[in-house]
Amino acid sequence: MLKLQIEQSVQAIRTKTGFRPELGIILGTGLGKLAQDVKVDAVIPYEDIPHFPIPTVESHRGRLILGALSGRAVVVMQGRFHYYEGYDPQQITHPVRVLKELGIHTLIVSNAAGGVNPQFSAGDVAVITDHINLTGQNPLRGPNDESLGPRFPDMCACYEPALVKLAIDVALKLGIRLHPAVYAWVTGPNLETAAEYRYIRTIGADLVGMSTVPEVIVARHAGLHVLGFSVVTDMGLPDAMKPVDLPQVLRIAAQAEPNLTAIVSEVVKRI
Repeated sequence: MLKLQIEQSVQAIRTKTGFRPELGIILGTGLGKLAQDVKVDAVIPYEDIPHFPIPTVESHRGRLILGALSGRAVVVMQGRFHYYEGYDPQQITHPVRVLKELGIHTLIVSNAAGGVNPQFSAGDVAVITDHINLTGQNPLRGPNDESLGPRFPDMCACYEPALVKLAIDVALKLGIRLHPAVYAWVTGPNLETAAEYRYIRTIGADLVGMSTVPEVIVARHAGLHVLGFSVVTDMGLPDAMKPVDLPQVLRIAAQAEPNLTAIVSEVVKRI
């Protein structure tokens, strides 16, 4: 059933374009403007693709954009899906399998996240070096199709060290501060309590957010190379808690977006 759904999604996309991407990019909250830098071959609304969920979060456009970025063939997801929206992990990650079938070999994921490392500040950009799944959910639960990936995929170095190093080198060249960081996935949609922020920091995370990890799990299951970025939009410091202002979060994401866009564009050129 899963493979049939992938094939049906791919067929729908290929009725609109024969473009063959080599890199996939998933844009997170407040980070959709990178799509403006793509020399577009085709733009396909998610609702025109069978089995694609529809984003319910305002800042997620819900469009698949195929074209050239920094001279490379890319497919960009302008908007993603979250567990808190009511989608299950298999639905959330279906597009990753579709991107693989379209031809990509590398997936770049981005998100907006809360910072739990006191050395970070709102507006900083981080490159994800590892993650912690705190949700109890896994998109690989259930029967495994060996044609899509192994039953027990190894998650050692799931964010490819060579790509992490490339991102750090690019940021250094551009004069942009880039933190290496561990990202913790929680279900949301509520933000964390002070005790939860303290726990998340204690177990080794630098960032906390409500996305990305299921997509990375499936990407690695499918044999894709993975690179991940976060924009720190607010700080979850348990001894200095204050209510989160969502419009402020979006403003900070927008302010940090040029830095992330510059890094991703240069990384794409060099991969």
